[in-house]
Amino acid sequence: MTDTSVSTDSTQRRDQQEPILNVTGLKTYFFTRAGEVRAVDGVDLSLKPGEIVGLVGESGSGKSVTSMSILQLVSDPGKIVAGEVMFDGQRLDKMSKRQMRNIRGDRISMIFQQPNASLNPVFRAGEQIAEVYAAHTALKKAVRNERAVEMLEKVGIPDPASRAKAYPHELSGGMAQRVMIAMALASKPDVLIADEPTTALDVTIQAQILDLMVSMRDELGTAILLITHDLGVVAETADRVAVMYAGQIVEESPTNELFADPQHPYTQGLIGSIPMPGERRERLTVIPGRVPNLVDMPPGCRFAPRCEARIAHNLTKCTEVEPDLLQISPGRKVRCWLFEEPDPTADGAS
Repeated sequence: MTDTSVSTDSTQRRDQQEPILNVTGLKTYFFTRAGEVRAVDGVDLSLKPGEIVGLVGESGSGKSVTSMSILQLVSDPGKIVAGEVMFDGQRLDKMSKRQMRNIRGDRISMIFQQPNASLNPVFRAGEQIAEVYAAHTALKKAVRNERAVEMLEKVGIPDPASRAKAYPHELSGGMAQRVMIAMALASKPDVLIADEPTTALDVTIQAQILDLMVSMRDELGTAILLITHDLGVVAETADRVAVMYAGQIVEESPTNELFADPQHPYTQGLIGSIPMPGERRERLTVIPGRVPNLVDMPPGCRFAPRCEARIAHNLTKCTEVEPDLLQISPGRKVRCWLFEEPDPTADGAS
């Protein structure tokens, strides 16, 4: 049985800590022949030591580009055009390529979404994990190789000593994903960015990987940014959730509050579209329409063309002026005109 008092105490300690990672006003655009793609457009995001933050949203909402921007891995035609990325008091966006290489894979690790594209095809799986130790520690080669096999065992790969000798093309998608996870966890990073870490895995291995990530958080204080479309994983794992839509954060909330009482119409649609254990529904919610063209954004709120709340309340402002991300209660923020702050000059006006 979980000791809830211990869990509460650790949450309170995290609340009192300063963020180890703080993203402010991040904008990453892609300059294409079709036009300027505003993939990430003014994102604020923070992570405290020992905190797991879920970043959720539909495909194309900007989740992966946000993670690549944090690690300064955006390549042409993409460019970070504005914003700050602070890590442990240092600005990552002002660092040289050499300085970033020293941090990536050591203090900040990432589990990439497509493992077969991220693994080097000419090196064996064990060699690639051992290289993490070679780059950031003084361990001897034999010890590095032993550690690599140990990491493969931790991520649930059967016969790890044999699999360590396999090349990426000899591994299944799920195996390759676990090799990527082993590489990311090998350095015991301060921050782990996990982009769809369990997508290619069966349910049993998913649970094993998530437990491993939570254990790392509990034992080492690792902060984790968990990027996923799987709201079930977020509900079970994350302390806090940020919901992205069309390049922006539209809602941010403690996990239990978000699932109990989602505020933004988009978040309500996302949660309403998944079956909930123990809850009977006549039908699941379907969000009408599709994510807007990031080259040609609609005026006003980006969700307005799909928003049933706008239609129900006949809100014309939604299609004219873009709302800000407002704090509506401690720890909760929403980007929606339904939560517009009252105009103090309007009191008593005739």
